[in-house]
Amino acid sequence: MSAPVDALFEPFRLGNLELPTRVVMAPMTRSFSPGGVPNSKVIEYYRRRAAAGVGLIVTEGTTVNHQASNGYPNVPRFYGEDALAGWKKVVDAVHAEGGKIVPQLWHVGNVRKLGTEPDASVPGYGPMEKLKDGKVVVHGMTQQDIDDVIAAFAQAAKDAQSIGMDGVEIHGAHGYLIDQFFWEGSNQRTDGYGGSLANRSRFAIELIKAVRAAVGPDYPIILRFSQWKQQDYTARLVQTAEQLGEFLQPLSEAGVDIFHCSTRRFWEPEFEGSDLNLAGWTRELTGKPTITVGSVGLDGEFLQFMVNTDKVAQPAGIESLLERLNKQEFDLVAVGRALLVDPDWAIKVRENRLADIKPFSRDALMSLV
Repeated sequence: MSAPVDALFEPFRLGNLELPTRVVMAPMTRSFSPGGVPNSKVIEYYRRRAAAGVGLIVTEGTTVNHQASNGYPNVPRFYGEDALAGWKKVVDAVHAEGGKIVPQLWHVGNVRKLGTEPDASVPGYGPMEKLKDGKVVVHGMTQQDIDDVIAAFAQAAKDAQSIGMDGVEIHGAHGYLIDQFFWEGSNQRTDGYGGSLANRSRFAIELIKAVRAAVGPDYPIILRFSQWKQQDYTARLVQTAEQLGEFLQPLSEAGVDIFHCSTRRFWEPEFEGSDLNLAGWTRELTGKPTITVGSVGLDGEFLQFMVNTDKVAQPAGIESLLERLNKQEFDLVAVGRALLVDPDWAIKVRENRLADIKPFSRDALMSLV
């Protein structure tokens, strides 16, 4: 590689958080936890990545203790003695390999459909009520509902701390609950949680403050956010760098330590007139460390794999990524599908064994390796 790969494998330190490398495993829903409990296959799945040079693992989305938090079958919970015991085994396995791990705490919001486990009668919860054929399919959240969800996130963070997780990531991206409050397309509330973007951010700010109060001043809090939504891949919360700064500053002040800036292609500029991507702009505007993500190490972005297809994403060079990292545009690099299909991706990159990296296809989603 023309650009030095060393920067990807330098340690990273933020307060008490010390990572052996800058490689982050991106959160990816896998649905291999029947009953919401991580099992031996899940433990081994995460352990292998830590053993092969991933500095920080962000788990797949894990649901908080609220009746409407889950939207999919067989996703893990982050509440209940059985699930937390399973996660403790994951933590111990990752730590034994020298890696660090944080859970991604998740509430799907109005994406949930009637019939979804664990209670099929519970509809989705969201900023706005939605009726279909006279039946409530999305329950518009009351102040009590908001308070309950915030308490569930705070308790999950406290539980993460108690079982030895190295921090938490709050899922505020991709059109799930927190992002539904951010996004004008899904939030036309007329109370203090709706209206301006500052008002639409109030739910997230209160939630982050509650998590911070639960875990204390030194426990790392990561916030994942995005412009795009799974309901609208062209959606944008903000149009300019100035607006981005106005959006991020209150979140930063509420207690976020690291911003995980979700984009579909890490190399794309976020705003005209600058080559900086979303992570680059976020770092410049907040002064906080950032994680970049988006089709790292692959020649095709994920959208084409959201439908049944026989397409294959081949391994791709990361020279431009390394150049940006060496210029300190961002601090950490999250790798998704490339790590999903090849647990040894990081060590192969480090040893310049790019020809040995496995390509990605939908078949990789069918099993944990």
